[in-house]
Amino acid sequence: MALVTTKEMFAKAYDGGYAIGAFNVNNMEIVQGITEAAGELRSPVILQVSKGARAYANHTYLVKLVEAAIIENPEIPIALHLDHGDTFELCKNCIDGGFTSVMIDASSKPFEENIALTRMVVEYAHDHGVVVEAELGTLAGVEDEVAVEHGKESYTHPEEVEEFVSRTGCDSLAIAIGTSHGAYKFKASQCTRNADGILVPPPLRFDVLHECIKRLPGFPIVLHGSSSVPQEFVQMVNQYGGNMPDAIGIPEDQLREAAKLAVCKINIDSDIRLAMTGNIRKYFAEHPDHFDPRQYLKPARQAVKDMVAHKIVHVLGSDGKA
Repeated sequence: MALVTTKEMFAKAYDGGYAIGAFNVNNMEIVQGITEAAGELRSPVILQVSKGARAYANHTYLVKLVEAAIIENPEIPIALHLDHGDTFELCKNCIDGGFTSVMIDASSKPFEENIALTRMVVEYAHDHGVVVEAELGTLAGVEDEVAVEHGKESYTHPEEVEEFVSRTGCDSLAIAIGTSHGAYKFKASQCTRNADGILVPPPLRFDVLHECIKRLPGFPIVLHGSSSVPQEFVQMVNQYGGNMPDAIGIPEDQLREAAKLAVCKINIDSDIRLAMTGNIRKYFAEHPDHFDPRQYLKPARQAVKDMVAHKIVHVLGSDGKA
């Protein structure tokens, strides 16, 4: 099976009440962990590459790693997506370079500028058989080169979504309903604490989601900043020399509820980083005499695989949907 677009993936996910996991990739072990889990569970999957990942690993290397994953997992649909493209030139480069989906993120611009830039990308992408994700509303937090200060984020205005989609022709829309980028998604002042002293984040704005669904029936919605920041990985990082106080993510039950609605794509990045980093720190602490990267990257890869498998079954509901 060759690389596919997300169009058929999203149509099936919308009708089936599940979402496709969009996992950020930066190296071989991450690609292997994600696609091995998806292959064994027969789940469609989106491998997404950020501007920062392209700068780190090189466009060609990442594309070839994804092509290798397709050879090793021929029975599952795999899409290659640009995450948070911020210019027409970057989107064009990825379209020309083999990506099957791109995101143009002009959400920080005024409404008319967002429409104009998104429309420009859509026209080029559609001419080349590539689909486009756009965004309305801005998420707080930091991930790669995306940084929005807490207090500067804005929820999506549902009254704008129909005009935006109609005028741009985008194929899916990322909305802001309270998710956030990075491992520190919320300030302590925004949260409560449970009996164990763990921060409990504010609930997602399902009222905004429901209003967007009403205005865009049948249209695929995307959630960015949807890592759950599993506390076992945070504790592992901290136990073995890290310092991540009050790292908190989006509760998985809320993401599962969103996936049953119109949310067809859920982005997950920080959880991969935490799973890898926690296990590498643990390995170094337990084996201070080891220096072969294969020794510590093997359990890190397995941690990514296990985490992705959990997401596919318990959060996304996409197992068996390939």
